[in-house]
Amino acid sequence: MRQQPAVLVVEDEPAIAELIAVNLRHNGYRPTWASDSTTAQKELDAVLPDLILLDWMLPGESGLTLARRWRTDERTKAVPIIMLTARGDEVDRVAGLDAGADDYMAKPFSTKEMLARIRAVLRRRAPEQNAGPLTVGELTLDASTHRVSHRGQPLRLGPTEFKLLHYLMGHAERVHSRGQLLDKVWGDHVFIEERTVDVHVKRLREALGEAAAMVETVRGAGYRFTVQPALVDKH
Repeated sequence: MRQQPAVLVVEDEPAIAELIAVNLRHNGYRPTWASDSTTAQKELDAVLPDLILLDWMLPGESGLTLARRWRTDERTKAVPIIMLTARGDEVDRVAGLDAGADDYMAKPFSTKEMLARIRAVLRRRAPEQNAGPLTVGELTLDASTHRVSHRGQPLRLGPTEFKLLHYLMGHAERVHSRGQLLDKVWGDHVFIEERTVDVHVKRLREALGEAAAMVETVRGAGYRFTVQPALVDKH
């Protein structure tokens, strides 16, 4: 029997946390509640969850600060994070994603939306089936070991950036629209905005370093992964 996914709910409002926890239990998840940053860190130190629902505004350290710290920690960097916040402006959504969140929900949100986002994020984290190593130019990705290297040097990618790179390398030289990437990489994009793709592409390029130019922006069309990046027209 498959174990129920564990979800750490970091939310300082008891009524909201209880509502989230009840709905998670009724839909096959094992929720744990932390009301502040200190408790959240203790829970995370004790047991690594399958996913974190993280409120932006918390007593003590903010959710944004926690997300940044957990993304730089070797033990927690691959745990998916969905930010919960009353902040709905684009600049705040981008800030949450840049801090390391895999997705973002603005309050108030429906139970249906929350569950759809959780399912989508957990699918992205699931290992690829029958996936052998891919090599494009001097970049190599091995899905079975979750490793990426360029010219023999290992690169560190987050879980969503890894999945994005895996798809792009497997379909090199083709142009993919943001909508296509959402469909193929995110899997369930009914609640996810196309802007999310741009944020993760930016993060992917930063992680690729010298190989960043292999991920090309095709103006008006989307993105393409290529072994021969085009010269940038600076005029």
